[in-house]
Amino acid sequence: MFKGNILIIDDEEKLRSLLARIIGLEGYQVFEAANGKAGLRFLEKENVQLVISDVKLPDINGIDLTAQVKKLSPLTEVVVLTAYGTIADGVAAMRNGAFDYITKGDDNDKIIPLVSRAVEKAYLQQRVSRLEEQVEQKYNFQNIIGNAPAFRETIELATKVAQTDTTVLLLGETGTGKEVFAQAIHQEGSRKHKPFVAVNCSAFSKDILESELFGHLTGAFTGAIKNKTGLLEEAHQGTLFLDEIGEMSLDLQAKLLRVLESGTFMKVGDSKPTQVDVRIIAATNRNLQQDSETGHFRLDLYYRLSVFQITLPPLRERKKDIDLLAYYYLSFFAQKINRKITAIHPAFLQALHQHPWRGNIRELKNVIERAVILTDSPELTIEHLPFDLRYATVPAEKTAFDLATIEKLHIQKVLQYTKGNKTETARLLNIGLTTLYRKIQEYQLE
Repeated sequence: MFKGNILIIDDEEKLRSLLARIIGLEGYQVFEAANGKAGLRFLEKENVQLVISDVKLPDINGIDLTAQVKKLSPLTEVVVLTAYGTIADGVAAMRNGAFDYITKGDDNDKIIPLVSRAVEKAYLQQRVSRLEEQVEQKYNFQNIIGNAPAFRETIELATKVAQTDTTVLLLGETGTGKEVFAQAIHQEGSRKHKPFVAVNCSAFSKDILESELFGHLTGAFTGAIKNKTGLLEEAHQGTLFLDEIGEMSLDLQAKLLRVLESGTFMKVGDSKPTQVDVRIIAATNRNLQQDSETGHFRLDLYYRLSVFQITLPPLRERKKDIDLLAYYYLSFFAQKINRKITAIHPAFLQALHQHPWRGNIRELKNVIERAVILTDSPELTIEHLPFDLRYATVPAEKTAFDLATIEKLHIQKVLQYTKGNKTETARLLNIGLTTLYRKIQEYQLE
């Protein structure tokens, strides 16, 4: 079984070949080079997880070679072979980025566990690197879909503020993509390699949210059996995204204000402040200025948060983007469930354009996902739309047929797709779980 690529660099052919044979028998693909230059040329062409290099090479010192390998291929690990196992050589090699060092000609049983650990680390680093690249590609402004003028202006503002550490307040209706913008601002800024931590302030009670944000010490309250690191600390040197900031209690608003002003906070049950370096991006669908005037939101916090405001336009104000978004989600969900669906009927698109989209992009996404599930053809047609969209533009005389029968078949088909999962069925149908159970009983679907 193939376990990885290993390059051995040593000018002693017999020792090199012996080492290659020992390692090759463990399932690794082993390559050989007689000097440093040949080894570096090989690394330029091939993906190698581990380099094993002698310290004494004819053209370069193995310790200097280690630094060059890490510069050329940062995710490749290096193990250095020293002639006498000198501490000085080992320390110098580790300082230049080597994974470890081993005495040349030492017990061969030691080399295999060392190789295994080094290759495992290299694979882990490569996997993390790929995931980081995927995140960067997913959450950037180039991948945010929309050409409507108001939307492009929003992206331009976000792109500019991303290059700074300025606190950002994202405003807009539910479902307009505020978290997507927060992620993009983080990924386009200098903190992109540090954590992005998101929390919905409306999802927790006051006491739980305080503990989640600031952390607590053992014994701070009943049930605090061990120290807890808060989200602020987890986001250190990165970005903390506070969604639904308008739902935060006034007491916690005061503590958040202290973070913005001094970069410090108090853990629950602690008497010493904790220092933190974090960028705050907040979002809300409320009018915070109005709330501050009525005493429901701190005016001083509002001013600190609103240094740079960005308002995301609702979908009904960017109708030109509906077709783009519909086709994007069609492609996404068709690929996800392995369906060959490539077209959308004009009547389907017309119905989308005439809908008010109170749930904005999130609602459109759900509509397309459900339509993709329901269709058995390569085209989405108006029959695959929810009832409120399908019949909003149809003359009354043309709807004089049994809507109950259509609704029954519709629910039945979604239930079949979800394999009877009621919660997922209710989500796809955009109805409450109680309503779904009532419909199932009414239409005798069980």
